[in-house]
Amino acid sequence: MNIFIAGGTSGIGFAIAVNYLNAGHRVGICGRDTRKVRLDKDYPLLKMYQLDVYDKKALDTAVSDFADDRLDIMIVSAGNYSDSSFRKLSYRESTDMLKVNIAGAVNAMEIAREKMYRQQRGHIAVITSVSGLLDYPKATIYSKSKRALIQIADAYQAALSGFGINVTIIAPGYVNTPKLRELNENDLSKKPFVVSCEYAANIIIEGIEKKKDMIIFPSKMKYLIRFLSCLPSGLLSFIMQKKARWSQKR
Repeated sequence: MNIFIAGGTSGIGFAIAVNYLNAGHRVGICGRDTRKVRLDKDYPLLKMYQLDVYDKKALDTAVSDFADDRLDIMIVSAGNYSDSSFRKLSYRESTDMLKVNIAGAVNAMEIAREKMYRQQRGHIAVITSVSGLLDYPKATIYSKSKRALIQIADAYQAALSGFGINVTIIAPGYVNTPKLRELNENDLSKKPFVVSCEYAANIIIEGIEKKKDMIIFPSKMKYLIRFLSCLPSGLLSFIMQKKARWSQKR
């Protein structure tokens, strides 16, 4: 298969790429800095592209170069995070999250949609976050951007289901990525139910193979989110603010 991963140079996206490469598939990955890619062996079926997913023309050129004849799977994995729980973000921090988490993700979905419609087949997998499943007034900009992405992906799912194009929405909990470790000074003790990138990749690939509509993992986080979703928005806001303050204490 030909598999393109937008945001595949690190974290979950990179783990998925390695998994598919080891299975003998052609994989294309893109990111803002391909120098961060660390491979333990040579992968002749891998192509890398340095670009910003917000630049639709550059992304389209890369995807066409990689798989102009056939694109089997597009995985939308690019993401940007700045914590707005207790501080006002700069304009650049705020808009970077919008540009990557929403506009960049839509660019990848649109490029995949156009190519897959011509084929009358294909699969789009959109990686969001469990934080986007919770709706409450004081949610962070990151959580709100991921909630928006879930709604957009859901619309794509409904619109494309009759044209041979499957869409899977993926909402992971905490995953032990380089970015999460960086943001928490390598201390993940206050992040519940953390899983490895390899675990996340296996769950996601299995879900894509089974053409699931939505994947939420790990199971403990899924059940916790279901419980929290039943709470009144005011109480949920209070709990999430308390949780954010506790997580910041060192």
